This record gives sequence, structure tokens and C-alpha cells, in this order.
Amino acid sequence: MIPPSHIRTPFQARFGAAPTVIVRAPGRVNLIGEHTDYNDGFVLPIAIDRAITIALRPRPDRRLIVHALDYDQTAEFDLDRLEKGEPGWAEYVKGVAWALQREGFGLSGWEGVLLGDIPRGAGLSSSAAVELASARAFAAVSSLPWDPARMARLAQKAENEWVGVRCGIMDQMASAVARAGHALFLDCRSLAYEHIPLPPETAIVVLDTATRRGLVDSAYNERRRQCETAARTLGVPALRDVDEATLTRRAAALDEVTLRRARHVVSENARVLQAIAAMRRGDAAALGSLLNLSHASLQADFEVSSPALDQIVALARRDPACFGARMTGAGFGGCAVALVEAARAGRFARQVIRAYRRQTGLEAQAYLCAASDGASLVAA
Repeated sequence: MIPPSHIRTPFQARFGAAPTVIVRAPGRVNLIGEHTDYNDGFVLPIAIDRAITIALRPRPDRRLIVHALDYDQTAEFDLDRLEKGEPGWAEYVKGVAWALQREGFGLSGWEGVLLGDIPRGAGLSSSAAVELASARAFAAVSSLPWDPARMARLAQKAENEWVGVRCGIMDQMASAVARAGHALFLDCRSLAYEHIPLPPETAIVVLDTATRRGLVDSAYNERRRQCETAARTLGVPALRDVDEATLTRRAAALDEVTLRRARHVVSENARVLQAIAAMRRGDAAALGSLLNLSHASLQADFEVSSPALDQIVALARRDPACFGARMTGAGFGGCAVALVEAARAGRFARQVIRAYRRQTGLEAQAYLCAASDGASLVAA
């Protein structure tokens, strides 16, 4: 987590005074419930203790000046004349301004510095964190009511319609409404949510394979189309509305590939509900077994894993401290997530990284993650 002094000092150096507001919004990792979000299904992410932090102060006009310390880039724009064309990260800030104003909110200008410690490109949702931190900043300087779920929906709108990324709602909701020590059970159709405590004396370890998801855009769109085809063939609005017995009974209506895609989504939704029951019992072993089953389904039925992901998951599972592990995110590279004994989490991470390096020659990273609160104000 970024100490406030690490962003307060550069703000003062750039703007000649202390910030009046510091906001933060976390990244997330999805514990279980993969590729279910765009099928109106269930997900179970946690917000991690790595975040985007913005130190800022209001301006008397309607201009924004934001300097990203990670990129050493500055974006400036006028809230009355929003146009695309800033550095990539700044379009997320601008998109949030656009979405808030489209919703009827009156915004004030501000100047600030932005700093993050979410690993970029690892699938831990730094973009949603930028969006929610920006929304929290606008709310603070413009005296807007802070409704986390509403702000998450507007952040998703910014990403879908301004940035042009067709994401689901999970990332923004996790960054907005998560609670420390808990996973977020989210119904992606109704947006109803509940905070579910993690099993006691466990830790979440994110394992970054050091491979990136080169095929993900085309493959992601193809998987969405296959899921939509399955739902249409089965006569339901989305695969959320199909249970495992119905899918077995109607299997002949689907070609082999489409059936496997549907089977993953239907079984994954069931696994999320089983995971919640295990967590309520404090049963880490049962939760870990569900993570293992999820990976097998993503590997065989949804076909979005990769050799690197399979390897790091296998290494994680061999360790006696590990209850279970699976790939997390869109797939084809990126990260795995493991549920481990908290007391042995550090040793587990070192052992897995060392064994992975020995087998692949790749320098993976391990992040011990605590489940954190959603977007918030930090004492300036």
C-alpha cells in the first residue's frame, strides 16, 4: 500500500502546496467465477491492498491537470470541452468526467498527482482502480454524494463508451464496494452484492507468470459469441438461466465446442455458490478444491489457460501450504491465484517462484494480497 507521504511530497513539489484531498481505489483479483460476468452470472473477487492513489486540490475553474508519476506524463483538459487524445491512462480519468456529467453531476476542476502500485498488465484491474479513484476525486471536490454502486456503473460506462473497452461490471464493483477481510459476492445481473468473510488464517497469493495475454481480445470476443449462441439455442436470456441438469438434458442441441463453453459457465456459477457456502463454514480445504475444479474447467472446457498458467498452478498445488489454485482473469497468460495457509504464505511464494524459474527460465512475481476496502478518502 502506498504511504500518503509518497504522494503528498511530489504533489507539493509540483504544485507548491500540500494537497487538500487524497483518494485511493484498489485493484482486484477474482477468487472464483471466471467468464461468468458477461453471462449475467456470479463472481467472487476481492479488492487487493494495491491501489491507485491520487493527491489533489480543487481549482477555481473547470480544468483538470493530472500528473501520473508512474509514467512521468501530465494530462490537461477542460471539463467543458472533453475530447479524446490524452495518454492512455488519462482517457480513463476523462471518461469518468464524461460519464459523471452525462449523468447530470456538476463537476469542479482539480489538479493532482496519480501514483499506483498495481502491477500493470497482470490482469489486476488497474484501469478500474484509475476510474474509481477519479470518481472519488470528483466527488470530493464537487461535493457529490458517494454512492459506490452507482459510481461503479458510471465507471463501467466510461470504460465501455469513452475508452471503448467492452468490460463487465465486476472490476468496477470490486474496486468500489469491497470490504477488508472479505470477498465480494456479486450477482452480475441485478448487481446485488454481499460481503463474504475469507476463511480464517488463510492468505491470497497472486502468481504472475511473466507472460502476457496476446490472444485475449479476439479469443475473449469469440468466447462471448459462443456463450450467446448457447443461450440463444437453449432459449434463455443468458447462460445464468441454465442449470447443470438442464444443460445435460439439452446437450444434443449444441455442437461440441459450444457445449463445452456452456458447461464451463454453468458449472462455474454453481462453483461460486458452493464457494460461498464453504467460506461461511470457514472451510478452506473445500474452497481450495473448488479453485482447482475451476482451473480444470477453464483449461479443458473454456480453453483459455496456457502452458505457463498450467505450470505455475501445478507448482502451487504441490506445496503443502496450498489449499488450491487456478488461473484468474481472461486467460492466455497473466496471473494465477492461490489460497494458502497465512503462516506459510511467504515461504510458499518463494518456493513456487524459484521452481517456476527453474522450469521455465521466466522471472515470475508473487504478490501476497490482503482483501481491502473499496475506494475511499485518505487523510491528506
